[in-house]
Amino acid sequence: MKYEIKNQPFTVLTLHMEQGESIKCQSGAMAWMTPGIQMETRTGGLGGMFKKALVGESLALNHYTASQAGELTLAKHSPGDILIFNIGEMPIIAQKTSFLAATESVNMDIYLQRRAATGFFGGEGFLMQKYSGSGYAWLEIDGSVQERVLAAGEQIIVDSGYVAAMEATCSMDIQTVKGLTNVVLGGEGLFNTVVTGPGKVWLQTMPVNALAMNLYQYMPHPSN
Repeated sequence: MKYEIKNQPFTVLTLHMEQGESIKCQSGAMAWMTPGIQMETRTGGLGGMFKKALVGESLALNHYTASQAGELTLAKHSPGDILIFNIGEMPIIAQKTSFLAATESVNMDIYLQRRAATGFFGGEGFLMQKYSGSGYAWLEIDGSVQERVLAAGEQIIVDSGYVAAMEATCSMDIQTVKGLTNVVLGGEGLFNTVVTGPGKVWLQTMPVNALAMNLYQYMPHPSN
């Protein structure tokens, strides 16, 4: 399946679909399409709905199948980029709510950090998503992306929300920020995320929650 990613930072993904090709995507992602592409909404059963609710995804996925050759364009929900991953080459761990679209042979499941009790309070949350199987996945990145390659045992310490994705060979942990003054006045929160190699890590420059907080201060607020 051919594709184009364009119009950054208000990014869209255009899929050039041949007859019989099919993809699944996040609910509400379709921006426009040509005739001859059919949509079917599926929930994946109660178990699948429960997992999606835990990671903040919509409870149903839309499946688009081309009855004739055509184009399907999907739009990102916030400013940023869209990355494609060949899941058959390497399973990927990604931030929750990053899923945009995937070929039908990609499996999506919950990824639990090793220190779940600590991770629950960390910026990444203790739940992420794991993509495995075969085929391709297109994931949403907030802002622009920087790719880092970590050697075995090499670590990078990342502020809350800046880890977009990592190869499944990497591991993730939560590190508490030391020092009361650092916590109270440093503006970095209580926890950092520590990613350990080997493998690639994709870092995003503008997590949507940080963007929302920065915009919030400029918004009018009702007086008490």
